Amino acid sequence: MKSVKPSVLIAIMFLATNFSFGAYGQTASSNRLSPNALVADLYRVHNAKHSPFFQTRSRALLYKYFARSLADMIWKDAVSSKGEVGALDGDPLYDAQDMEIKKFAIGKPSYEGGKAKVNVNFDNFGKPQSFVFTLVNGRTGWRIDNIEYGEGRSLRGYLKG
Repeated sequence: MKSVKPSVLIAIMFLATNFSFGAYGQTASSNRLSPNALVADLYRVHNAKHSPFFQTRSRALLYKYFARSLADMIWKDAVSSKGEVGALDGDPLYDAQDMEIKKFAIGKPSYEGGKAKVNVNFDNFGKPQSFVFTLVNGRTGWRIDNIEYGEGRSLRGYLKG
């Protein structure tokens, strides 16, 4: 049996380490969601009763979906309202207090000026609704910067109150 030279062994270990870190890095970056996938995931967790809205346990949960400035506004409203009605007096993903949602659809993103826009359409109690999510791309991927409900109303507008 031939012995392996120490320099060869070190080279093999170096290459194995670099390849494993490279693969790990690719996995992390591929986990970034597209703008419409992020919006879909927010609705999914929200509808599963794990919404980031109104909770005061984890600010990180807000940062997962929202741009830092908007996440901080949502957090401040949740904390300062102390379980009571704050600036958000309804469900911010449906802009309503009562819901009977049908024909729900998330559109494909459009891109302009470094931002993405994603349309969300649904009927609530038979009335068609169309919202526009504006997203920004940062170091951690796409994050929601605002939700425009129409008629000059928006999530940021409600929170600035």
